Formats: sequence, structure tokens, C-alpha cells
Amino acid sequence: MSLTVRQFPCLSDNYGFLIRDEETGLTATIDTPDADAILGELAASGWGRLDFILNTHWHPDHAGGNARIVEATGAKTIGPQEVIRLAPLDRVVEGGDVVDLGATRFKVIDVGGHTLGHIAFHDAAGRIAFVGDAIFALGCGRLFEGTAEQMWNSLTRLAALPAETTVYCAHEYTASNARFALSVDDDPDLRARAAEIFAMREKGIPTVPTTIGAEKATNPFLRAPLLRPDLPPAKAFAEIRAAKDVFKG
Repeated sequence: MSLTVRQFPCLSDNYGFLIRDEETGLTATIDTPDADAILGELAASGWGRLDFILNTHWHPDHAGGNARIVEATGAKTIGPQEVIRLAPLDRVVEGGDVVDLGATRFKVIDVGGHTLGHIAFHDAAGRIAFVGDAIFALGCGRLFEGTAEQMWNSLTRLAALPAETTVYCAHEYTASNARFALSVDDDPDLRARAAEIFAMREKGIPTVPTTIGAEKATNPFLRAPLLRPDLPPAKAFAEIRAAKDVFKG
């Protein structure tokens, strides 16, 4: 079994992801940030079909293209209940559910915090996770709806995935995340990774995907208990998240 992923830029700093189960040819888009970009990439892929939309959360830069893409392709929509704020869903899923794309099986992980119903899709066999805005390379999503404790629990669930899991996050925020990370953590591995990230971005090279192992080693939000050992883990995370919210670097 194998999953092909086509990653491409959308909007100002989003990434789109088209995926194809190679055993059956079934295809999906992870979120719908930009209908034109997604349909264009689908045409360029030569796959000739789009079977599903897999939404991670309701924000317009993740579900705003649902209606147009459904109209153009007939794709079935699957996502958390909150997505119906923007568009209907054919199937509502939540943490613990399973979504099959042909021979590829995704387990749905509850990663609420950025939004209350945010989910991720984890292909355990392929060691791939599509995480929306729950976690970024060297960052995590703002707490627009959830609490710090909820988000910390969500990040803990993601951190429990195998270290080699490839993580597809939805935005190219890594350079700014690195600047913040360096302001709160002087770990040598972080400094080395940040230097690599700055060099990649100067050349226009994407820093997505990342891996669970890289994030556990250098992401200040996952390292919060190490950075603030005087605080309970969720409180340590809350302190660092609050610092990021006002960071101007």
C-alpha cells in the first residue's frame, strides 16, 4: 500500500495537498484552501478524478472551497461537525473514527484547540499525518476557540505518534516560528535547525513536511515542560503560547 502526496502553495501561505491511494486510484484533497489552485493541480496530476474532501476544521482557508470543488468534481465531503458552518458534509467524523481512502486507512485524531472540533488524519501504515493548523514546523495553531489544556492534550496525542511520522501542516510559517523559538530556547539542535530553515526560505524551498521526531526535538510548544519545569505541562504550554501571541520578531 502506498499514498502519493502532491503538495502545492495556495493563497498567501497555505499549502494544498492532493492525495492518491495507489492501490485503488481513489483520490482526495486535504482541506480546500483555494478551489482554483486545487482544481488546477488536479488537472496537472492527470489523476482524472477527485473522490473525497477531507476537512480538518471549519476555517475558510481550510473549508471555504468545499462547495466549488464538490460542484466541479462530485467529491464527497468528510470532516468534523463544525465544518457545516461553511458547507454541508456527507459524513461527520470525530476522534477515534476511521476513514478509508481505498487501501489507505486514516485514523481520525482529536486535535481540538485551534478550533474546538479540529481533527487530524493519520495513516499509521504509511506513517503520514495531515494535521491542518494543530501543529506547525516549530509552531502550533493559535487558540481561537479551545483552551490551553485542550491544545496541550492535542499536541500530546500528536507527539505520541512514531518519531518518523511525516507531518503535513497547512501553512509556511516556519521562519517566523523559528525566530520565536530562538527567543525562548537556546538548544543547539534548535539553533542548527533554524539556520537550515532560514537558508531554505531564502531559496524559496518549502519547510513542510516535517516529522514528529523533529518537532519533539525542537518545537518550543512540545518542549514546553522542559523550558518551564517549574510549571505543570499545560500551564507551561500556555505561558509559551501567550508569549508567541505577542511576539514581534
